[in-house]
Amino acid sequence: MIETKLRNIPFSPPDITEVEIEEVIKAMQSGWITTGPKTKDFEKRIADYVGVNKAVCLNSATAAMELTLRILGIGPGDEVITSAYTYTASASVIEHVGAKIVLVDTAPDSFEMDYSKLADAITEKTKVIIPVDLAGKMCDYDVIYKIVESKRKLFKPKNDLQKLFNRVIVMTDAAHAFGAKRSGLNCGQVADFTCYSFHAVKNLTTAEGGAVVWGSGLGVDGEWLYKQFMLYSLHGQSKDALAKTQKGAWEYDIVYPAYKCNMTDIMAAIGLVQLNRYDALLKRRKEIIEMYDQAFLPLGIQSLQHYGEDFASSGHLYLTRIPGISAEERNEIIIKMAEAGVACNVHYKPLPMFTAYKNLGFDIHDFPNAYNQYVNEVTLPLHTLLSDEDVTYVIESLKRVMKEV
Repeated sequence: MIETKLRNIPFSPPDITEVEIEEVIKAMQSGWITTGPKTKDFEKRIADYVGVNKAVCLNSATAAMELTLRILGIGPGDEVITSAYTYTASASVIEHVGAKIVLVDTAPDSFEMDYSKLADAITEKTKVIIPVDLAGKMCDYDVIYKIVESKRKLFKPKNDLQKLFNRVIVMTDAAHAFGAKRSGLNCGQVADFTCYSFHAVKNLTTAEGGAVVWGSGLGVDGEWLYKQFMLYSLHGQSKDALAKTQKGAWEYDIVYPAYKCNMTDIMAAIGLVQLNRYDALLKRRKEIIEMYDQAFLPLGIQSLQHYGEDFASSGHLYLTRIPGISAEERNEIIIKMAEAGVACNVHYKPLPMFTAYKNLGFDIHDFPNAYNQYVNEVTLPLHTLLSDEDVTYVIESLKRVMKEV
């Protein structure tokens, strides 16, 4: 029986404690409020957590993806493939660098790209694939790399860095997936480059922020690569503010006119505390997902499988699909849930449905599987401020609302 008392359950508020607040105060009192020692410490801690040699912290996952494409030399005349079922950042960065966006439909009844269509989409112009670890679940990289290897002969490198790969490069949009695992490897140890988001709604937040890591077996000098990200993220300036504080070390060069997308020590201060808490946060997310699954799966409500024998999601989003409903009925469910005090969402409206992508020539009719995933999708609140009582309230509210629609 649903409670009579209305609850207010937001969709995804940040889980910030007094410890994060105290660490921010310390950063502000230290005199270092932009990129400084805390950012460098956070980079090291991320690399250690993921199990890679280096990490670069930036102001967003979008910046991480765009700078990676630019450092790889991706531009006009190139093609980059990503999923039609994702947030715009996965594709907009391709447009930013002047390359052609190639969208691939999802597989039937799946939130992942249709890998057979991915294979067909690779041409001599393809330089990068951007898989999307949607909701925190890693894609099937075994299949992705088999496809990449099968198309190796088509690859035409344009610079020395691309020659080191001598194949299509895999750069993951792992905005949702920090802390996920698959086949014994962490998210960040599989793809050539992996880009995370630490935005306010993410599992681990720095308010705004992101990071990029890369594999150690690529044949690329990690120190050189790290320096490229530093240059690209700080106007092409040869010294950051921290280096310039050394005695007599004011002078610097501008190597090329670059961009401004560094992480600050205030942001890193939040992230350092969040990282200390992260294993407990992931555990709580798993508990909530298991409560939802236990309640909804017997009702025939489909949900993304977050955990299995050889994989564990980061548990970022709880995606449900309610069989037999139209988009209009789905929207009515979301409105009625809001009236009950429960904020829900939709992840995602496929990119070809947006004006920007229609203007680029995309048509949703060419992506029927992505459209079918979208029509009856409802994302329920999933965050670590939810109590067990809150979760029960969400469950009972959805059960009631489904009977009313």
